[in-house]
Amino acid sequence: MSWLRTLLRNNGLSLAFGALFLLSLLGQAWSGLADFNNQQLAHGTQTVGMGDYLTSSSFAVDVAENWQSEYLQFFLYVFATVWLVQRGSPESKPLGKIGPENDRDQVLGRHVRVGSPRWARAGGWRTTVFSRSLGLVMGTIFLLSWLAQSIAGVSAYNAEQLSDFGDPISWGEYLLSADFWNRTLQNWQSEFLAIGCMAIFSVYLRQRGSPESKPVGAEHHVTDETG
Repeated sequence: MSWLRTLLRNNGLSLAFGALFLLSLLGQAWSGLADFNNQQLAHGTQTVGMGDYLTSSSFAVDVAENWQSEYLQFFLYVFATVWLVQRGSPESKPLGKIGPENDRDQVLGRHVRVGSPRWARAGGWRTTVFSRSLGLVMGTIFLLSWLAQSIAGVSAYNAEQLSDFGDPISWGEYLLSADFWNRTLQNWQSEFLAIGCMAIFSVYLRQRGSPESKPVGAEHHVTDETG
Protein backbone atom coordinates (compact mmCIF):
# COMPACT_ATOMS: atom_id res chain seq x y z
CA MET A 1 0.00 0.00 0.00
CA SER A 2 3.07 2.24 0.00
CA TRP A 3 2.31 3.19 -3.61
CA LEU A 4 -1.13 4.44 -2.52
CA ARG A 5 0.34 6.57 0.27
CA THR A 6 2.85 7.97 -2.19
CA LEU A 7 0.11 8.73 -4.70
CA LEU A 8 -2.00 10.50 -2.08
CA ARG A 9 0.98 12.46 -0.77
CA ASN A 10 2.21 13.53 -4.20
CA ASN A 11 -1.26 14.54 -5.42
CA GLY A 12 -2.84 15.64 -2.17
CA LEU A 13 -3.71 19.16 -3.29
CA SER A 14 -5.51 18.18 -6.49
CA LEU A 15 -7.23 15.17 -4.88
CA ALA A 16 -8.43 17.18 -1.88
CA PHE A 17 -9.86 19.97 -3.97
CA GLY A 18 -11.32 17.49 -6.44
CA ALA A 19 -13.17 15.81 -3.59
CA LEU A 20 -14.33 19.16 -2.21
CA PHE A 21 -15.57 20.10 -5.69
CA LEU A 22 -17.64 16.92 -6.01
CA LEU A 23 -19.07 17.25 -2.50
CA SER A 24 -20.03 20.89 -3.02
CA LEU A 25 -21.54 20.09 -6.43
CA LEU A 26 -23.59 17.33 -4.82
CA GLY A 27 -24.68 19.72 -2.08
CA GLN A 28 -25.63 22.32 -4.68
CA ALA A 29 -27.69 19.72 -6.54
CA TRP A 30 -29.69 18.74 -3.45
CA SER A 31 -30.24 22.28 -2.18
CA GLY A 32 -30.92 23.53 -5.70
CA LEU A 33 -33.54 20.82 -6.23
CA ALA A 34 -35.28 21.76 -2.99
CA ASP A 35 -35.28 25.45 -3.90
CA PHE A 36 -36.47 24.71 -7.45
CA ASN A 37 -39.34 22.57 -6.22
CA ASN A 38 -40.34 25.23 -3.68
CA GLN A 39 -40.61 27.69 -6.55
CA GLN A 40 -42.57 25.16 -8.59
CA LEU A 41 -45.07 24.74 -5.75
CA ALA A 42 -45.33 28.51 -5.32
CA HIS A 43 -46.27 28.77 -9.00
CA GLY A 44 -48.72 25.88 -8.73
CA THR A 45 -46.71 23.64 -11.04
CA GLN A 46 -45.43 20.08 -10.69
CA THR A 47 -42.23 19.29 -8.79
CA VAL A 48 -39.37 17.39 -10.45
CA GLY A 49 -36.98 14.63 -9.45
CA MET A 50 -33.19 14.82 -9.17
CA GLY A 51 -32.60 13.45 -12.67
CA ASP A 52 -34.84 16.05 -14.27
CA TYR A 53 -33.29 18.84 -12.21
CA LEU A 54 -29.70 17.87 -13.11
CA THR A 55 -30.58 18.08 -16.81
CA SER A 56 -32.52 21.32 -16.42
CA SER A 57 -31.42 24.74 -17.63
CA SER A 58 -31.88 26.06 -14.08
CA PHE A 59 -29.12 23.80 -12.73
CA ALA A 60 -26.90 24.29 -15.77
CA VAL A 61 -26.97 28.08 -15.65
CA ASP A 62 -26.12 28.16 -11.93
CA VAL A 63 -23.11 25.88 -12.45
CA ALA A 64 -21.89 27.57 -15.65
CA GLU A 65 -22.04 31.11 -14.27
CA ASN A 66 -19.77 30.11 -11.39
CA TRP A 67 -17.33 28.23 -13.61
CA GLN A 68 -16.95 31.06 -16.10
CA SER A 69 -16.13 33.59 -13.39
CA GLU A 70 -13.55 31.32 -11.79
CA TYR A 71 -11.78 30.60 -15.05
CA LEU A 72 -11.92 34.28 -15.98
CA GLN A 73 -10.09 34.95 -12.72
CA PHE A 74 -7.34 32.48 -13.56
CA PHE A 75 -7.12 33.63 -17.18
CA LEU A 76 -6.72 37.29 -16.27
CA TYR A 77 -4.33 36.58 -13.41
CA VAL A 78 -2.07 34.42 -15.59
CA PHE A 79 -1.76 37.17 -18.20
CA ALA A 80 -1.82 40.16 -15.84
CA THR A 81 1.11 38.85 -13.80
CA VAL A 82 3.29 38.85 -16.93
CA TRP A 83 3.16 42.65 -17.08
CA LEU A 84 1.88 43.84 -13.69
CA VAL A 85 3.75 43.53 -10.39
CA GLN A 86 2.97 44.19 -6.73
CA ARG A 87 5.90 45.19 -4.56
CA GLY A 88 6.19 42.91 -1.55
CA SER A 89 3.75 40.25 -2.76
CA PRO A 90 4.72 36.57 -3.17
CA GLU A 91 2.04 36.49 -5.88
CA SER A 92 4.12 38.89 -8.00
CA LYS A 93 7.30 38.53 -10.05
CA PRO A 94 10.34 40.57 -9.04
CA LEU A 95 9.99 44.22 -10.03
CA GLY A 96 12.77 43.94 -12.60
CA LYS A 97 11.26 41.04 -14.55
CA ILE A 98 8.22 42.69 -16.09
CA GLY A 99 7.31 41.11 -19.44
CA PRO A 100 7.78 37.65 -20.98
CA GLU A 101 11.43 37.43 -19.80
CA ASN A 102 14.40 36.09 -21.75
CA ASP A 103 15.15 32.53 -22.89
CA ARG A 104 17.59 31.94 -20.05
CA ASP A 105 14.99 32.78 -17.40
CA GLN A 106 12.37 30.68 -19.21
CA VAL A 107 14.73 27.73 -19.90
CA LEU A 108 14.20 27.96 -23.65
CA GLY A 109 16.37 27.81 -26.79
CA ARG A 110 19.94 26.78 -25.93
CA HIS A 111 19.00 26.81 -22.25
CA VAL A 112 16.54 23.89 -22.42
CA ARG A 113 17.28 20.86 -20.27
CA VAL A 114 17.10 17.15 -20.91
CA GLY A 115 13.96 16.89 -18.81
CA SER A 116 12.24 19.95 -20.33
CA PRO A 117 8.80 19.29 -21.87
CA ARG A 118 8.96 18.10 -25.49
CA TRP A 119 7.17 21.14 -26.89
CA ALA A 120 9.51 23.45 -24.99
CA ARG A 121 12.45 21.73 -26.73
CA ALA A 122 10.77 21.59 -30.15
CA GLY A 123 11.07 25.26 -31.10
CA GLY A 124 8.90 27.06 -33.66
CA TRP A 125 5.13 27.25 -33.34
CA ARG A 126 4.94 24.40 -30.85
CA THR A 127 7.10 26.22 -28.33
CA THR A 128 5.17 29.43 -28.99
CA VAL A 129 1.86 27.69 -28.27
CA PHE A 130 3.24 25.79 -25.28
CA SER A 131 4.67 28.99 -23.79
CA ARG A 132 1.12 30.40 -23.65
CA SER A 133 -0.79 27.16 -23.12
CA LEU A 134 -1.86 27.82 -19.53
CA GLY A 135 -3.55 31.12 -20.37
CA LEU A 136 -5.01 29.73 -23.60
CA VAL A 137 -6.62 26.76 -21.84
CA MET A 138 -7.97 28.94 -19.01
CA GLY A 139 -9.33 31.44 -21.53
CA THR A 140 -10.93 28.72 -23.65
CA ILE A 141 -12.67 27.13 -20.65
CA PHE A 142 -13.88 30.59 -19.59
CA LEU A 143 -15.39 31.30 -23.02
CA LEU A 144 -17.02 27.86 -23.25
CA SER A 145 -18.46 28.22 -19.74
CA TRP A 146 -19.73 31.70 -20.55
CA LEU A 147 -21.34 30.36 -23.72
CA ALA A 148 -22.94 27.53 -21.74
CA GLN A 149 -24.22 30.08 -19.22
CA SER A 150 -25.84 32.13 -21.97
CA ILE A 151 -27.50 29.12 -23.61
CA ALA A 152 -28.77 27.64 -20.35
CA GLY A 153 -29.65 31.12 -19.13
CA VAL A 154 -31.93 31.99 -22.01
CA SER A 155 -33.69 28.64 -21.62
CA ALA A 156 -34.21 29.18 -17.88
CA TYR A 157 -35.28 32.79 -18.46
CA ASN A 158 -37.82 31.82 -21.13
CA ALA A 159 -39.21 29.04 -18.94
CA GLU A 160 -39.82 31.60 -16.22
CA GLN A 161 -41.33 34.02 -18.73
CA LEU A 162 -43.76 31.38 -19.97
CA SER A 163 -44.75 30.41 -16.43
CA ASP A 164 -45.58 34.08 -15.80
CA PHE A 165 -47.39 34.34 -19.16
CA GLY A 166 -44.65 36.55 -20.59
CA ASP A 167 -43.08 36.45 -24.06
CA PRO A 168 -39.90 34.41 -24.62
CA ILE A 169 -36.84 36.13 -26.09
CA SER A 170 -34.09 35.07 -28.48
CA TRP A 171 -30.53 34.19 -27.47
CA GLY A 172 -29.25 37.46 -28.93
CA GLU A 173 -31.78 39.45 -26.92
CA TYR A 174 -30.82 37.54 -23.80
CA LEU A 175 -27.14 38.48 -24.26
CA LEU A 176 -28.21 42.13 -23.93
CA SER A 177 -30.62 41.51 -21.08
CA ALA A 178 -30.27 42.62 -17.46
CA ASP A 179 -30.64 39.01 -16.27
CA PHE A 180 -27.58 37.84 -18.21
CA TRP A 181 -25.35 40.71 -17.12
CA ASN A 182 -26.57 40.62 -13.54
CA ARG A 183 -25.64 36.93 -13.34
CA THR A 184 -22.29 37.66 -14.99
CA LEU A 185 -21.16 40.79 -13.17
CA GLN A 186 -22.17 39.67 -9.68
CA ASN A 187 -19.62 36.88 -10.08
CA TRP A 188 -16.93 38.95 -11.79
CA GLN A 189 -16.81 41.63 -9.12
CA SER A 190 -16.23 39.05 -6.38
CA GLU A 191 -13.41 37.42 -8.34
CA PHE A 192 -11.66 40.74 -9.01
CA LEU A 193 -11.99 41.70 -5.34
CA ALA A 194 -10.55 38.35 -4.21
CA ILE A 195 -7.53 38.64 -6.55
CA GLY A 196 -6.78 42.19 -5.46
CA CYS A 197 -7.10 41.30 -1.78
CA MET A 198 -4.79 38.29 -2.14
CA ALA A 199 -2.16 40.39 -3.89
CA ILE A 200 -2.12 43.16 -1.28
CA PHE A 201 -2.86 41.14 1.89
CA SER A 202 0.06 38.80 1.16
CA VAL A 203 2.42 41.81 1.35
CA TYR A 204 1.68 42.36 5.05
CA LEU A 205 0.18 39.08 6.30
CA ARG A 206 1.72 35.60 6.58
CA GLN A 207 0.69 31.95 6.62
CA ARG A 208 3.50 29.80 7.92
CA GLY A 209 4.44 26.98 5.56
CA SER A 210 2.25 28.11 2.66
CA PRO A 211 3.78 28.79 -0.80
CA GLU A 212 1.15 31.50 -1.16
CA SER A 213 2.83 33.41 1.68
CA LYS A 214 6.27 34.85 2.25
CA PRO A 215 8.38 33.41 5.11
CA VAL A 216 7.00 34.68 8.39
CA GLY A 217 10.10 36.74 9.12
CA ALA A 218 10.50 38.19 5.61
CA GLU A 219 10.42 41.96 5.28
CA HIS A 220 7.25 43.46 3.84
CA HIS A 221 9.01 44.84 0.75
CA VAL A 222 10.44 41.44 -0.29
CA THR A 223 8.81 40.38 -3.59
CA ASP A 224 8.48 36.96 -5.24
CA GLU A 225 9.56 34.95 -2.24
CA THR A 226 7.50 32.12 -0.77
CA GLY A 227 7.67 30.37 2.57
